[in-house]
Amino acid sequence: MEFKQVITERETVRKFDGKKPSEEQLKSVLEAGRIAPTAANCQPQRVYVLESEDALKKMDEAHPCRYNASTVLMVCADKSVALDLNGASSYEVDASIVATHMLLSAYNEGVDSVWLGVFEPEKVQKIFEVPKNILPVGVIDLGFRTEDYEGNPMHSKKNSMETMITRM
Repeated sequence: MEFKQVITERETVRKFDGKKPSEEQLKSVLEAGRIAPTAANCQPQRVYVLESEDALKKMDEAHPCRYNASTVLMVCADKSVALDLNGASSYEVDASIVATHMLLSAYNEGVDSVWLGVFEPEKVQKIFEVPKNILPVGVIDLGFRTEDYEGNPMHSKKNSMETMITRM
């Protein structure tokens, strides 16, 4: 698939049929996260792949928006290895770049997704017993949309270039 097509057509899906992506599709998505650029190439990303019934139940406790996805990626970053400049850490930006790479790779592989960025990181950390230096930044549901999923009517609504850009 052409890159322009991937970034134009990829959309958030909030109704999954419960089927798992193939191991090949999942490996491609995870590889996209592994090779994503990070500040000073510190590579603080840590991705937890939640697939077991137990792990998915825990995610349902942590966040109510799994939408019947069969696979969930918990995107975290190890703050102790992220770039730190005078107390400002790159861990959130790094993990966000990684998540974006994985979302686009998923679409390119024919896998639907949704990025859940609004959640309680401390709650997720506690439920999954994640070490204190590994901070959850985002959650990505992966799977395949149901046949009756109609999409989000707001998907094609975009700001104009004039609204978005300020030249100085």
